[in-house]
Amino acid sequence: MARHREFDVDAAVVAAMDVFRLNGYEGTSMRDLADATGLGSGSLYAAFGNKEGIYMAALDLYRARYAAPLADMLRAGHDAREVIREVFVSVVDDIVTDGQRKACLIVAAAMERAHLDKRVAERLRSTTQALELALFDTLAEGQLRGHIPADRDARDLAAFLVTSMQGLRVMGAINPDRATLMRSAEVALRCLI
Repeated sequence: MARHREFDVDAAVVAAMDVFRLNGYEGTSMRDLADATGLGSGSLYAAFGNKEGIYMAALDLYRARYAAPLADMLRAGHDAREVIREVFVSVVDDIVTDGQRKACLIVAAAMERAHLDKRVAERLRSTTQALELALFDTLAEGQLRGHIPADRDARDLAAFLVTSMQGLRVMGAINPDRATLMRSAEVALRCLI
């Protein structure tokens, strides 16, 4: 008779995600993951297969916790400029309130793993495309309502805004000063005027 897992897989993924955000993929060992999750390596291997399996689960969780809520915020807003600004403020606030200065897992994975692992690259592409699509929908609706200039390509604007958000995360890892990050965000937001 097979044994049932006696641990919370979701809690293990949360702990693993935090370790990967602090140390990166290469800088994280199975021992680090075992220590962070409180699980033996055998339990980790049984649940996830290997370090890469845990990493993929962490990427999925990161998308659900950080990227999907931004897309939801965009879809819930009525004034395109206002809701996009709220999303940028949310990104900046997330950076500034992170006392450990943990990396954005999407940015870190893009730099460290995307060129080595097609599955990682596809997950990152899917995540950024979902955010771009939500921005595109918001921008296109804003153009119909007259909130965003109609002479701008909504797809190009959406791609630029995602690039700007990710740039804020990179610069926030270097200097998490709210005023500095908000000045950069405001420059990016001027494309909507």
